[in-house]
Amino acid sequence: MKSTSLFATLVLLFSLMTGSVAFANEPPTININTADVATLASLSGIGESKAEAIVAYREANGPFASVESLAQVKGIGARTVEKNSSRLAIK
Repeated sequence: MKSTSLFATLVLLFSLMTGSVAFANEPPTININTADVATLASLSGIGESKAEAIVAYREANGPFASVESLAQVKGIGARTVEKNSSRLAIK
């Protein structure tokens, strides 16, 4: 009976440890209304020129109202926004 409890405890501890490690490895969220070119260029499918276009669009039109509105920038499609949606914010 004690070995079963010990085994269950070890399994629980292992699960908690691997869950926290997976969480710690997630890339940071990027605020598209304040991020600089280098930070935006770290997104999937966004190079330096597209990152510059995002900053220029933001300066000309004001802050983005939603993450989805990033697709209004020339060269940024809905698919690119979708791929990066878990990393994007408009805080």
